[in-house]
Amino acid sequence: QVQLVESGGGSVQAGRSLRLSCAASGGAFTNYCVAWFRQTPGKEREGVASIATRDGRTYYLDSVKGRFTASRDIAKNTAYLQMNSLKPEDSAMYYCAAGFSCSLANYKFYGYWGQGTQVTVSS
Repeated sequence: QVQLVESGGGSVQAGRSLRLSCAASGGAFTNYCVAWFRQTPGKEREGVASIATRDGRTYYLDSVKGRFTASRDIAKNTAYLQMNSLKPEDSAMYYCAAGFSCSLANYKFYGYWGQGTQVTVSS
């Protein structure tokens, strides 16, 4: 059973940066793809970025390409989402998730979830 613990959210002004962390335990880290989803009230979870922990391949939502970077530290069983040039529309609850697919198309591909961390970007 994989457990995911997130940290790193907060409130920042537009243009600033945040880094989210997702620490995994209870499973073989490199067996999974770790993804970051975000959700605002009344909307479905949206896949933002994912990383194949074994080989480091990354995938991004078009609107965050060039601003967000997913990475992982295998020794620490931790994935990261570096978010630069943040915009107010990036404000959401961010969740990390682990699964066997790296697809961002549907959150249902992921069976393990962190508790979420709030990101608020003010203009």
